[in-house]
Amino acid sequence: MTEFAIKLGSLDGPGPLYTRLEGALRRAIQDSVLSPQDALPPERELAADLAVSRITLRKALDGLVAEGLLQRKQGAGTFVSGRVEKQFAKLTSFSEDMIARGRSPRSEWLLKASGSVTPEEALALGLSPGAPVHRLNRIRFADDLPMALEYTKVPGFGLASPDDVGNSLYSALHAQSYRPARALQRLRAVQIDEERAKLLGVKAGDAALYIERRGFLEDGRVIEATESWYRGDAYDFVAELNARS
Repeated sequence: MTEFAIKLGSLDGPGPLYTRLEGALRRAIQDSVLSPQDALPPERELAADLAVSRITLRKALDGLVAEGLLQRKQGAGTFVSGRVEKQFAKLTSFSEDMIARGRSPRSEWLLKASGSVTPEEALALGLSPGAPVHRLNRIRFADDLPMALEYTKVPGFGLASPDDVGNSLYSALHAQSYRPARALQRLRAVQIDEERAKLLGVKAGDAALYIERRGFLEDGRVIEATESWYRGDAYDFVAELNARS
C-alpha cells in the first residue's frame, strides 16, 4: 500500500465505492492530511494503488472538483485546492478566517509607518488636516501561499504605534478597545498589475478581487480604511441571502 493510500485509510463501509472514496478524500482534505496545493498521483497510478477502477476514481474526483476541494490544471494533474471562502455576513479578520479553516496565517510586511494624513486619507478616515495616521502594508499568507495584499490606514488614536500590530490588526485594535463594530465593503473584479502580481506569485493580468473596506466604531468614527487585492484563483467571497416576507 502506498503512502497516499495509507493517508486515506480504509474504504470499507456502506454505499457505492465512489462515494466512500470521495468521502475519504474529503476527510483527508478537511483534516489537513492533504494540504493545499498538494498534487494527487496520476489517475492511472492512483486507481491501481487504491484497487478501484478509473471510472470509480474519476466519479469521486469529479464530485470534489465540483465542490471546489480539488482543482484540475491542464497538463499538470489534479491538486488540492488552495481556495478559501470568506463569508460577507460576518466581520472577521484575515487571521481569524484562516485559523477557523485550519490554516496558519502570517504576514510579510511591506511598510509600517506613521505620518500626517494626506487629503485622500483624511477623506476616507474622516480626519482633520494634519492628523496622525498609521500606514500598514503587507502580504497576507495562508500557510505558505500568498493570498492577498493589504494596504491599511488607521487613525493615530487607534494605535500607540504601528509596531503594536503583530499578525492581526483586529487583535491590536481590540487591545485598545477600538475593534470595528461594523464595516462597509465594496468588491470588484480586476486584472492584477505587474508589481502586485510579483508580490502574490501570479502572472500580470491574472484575475483578482479588489476590496475597499472601511471599519467603524460604535460611535461612528472610522477606525480603518483598507484596500486589498485577493488572488482570484485562491479566494471566494460568499454571501448568504434570505428572503423576508
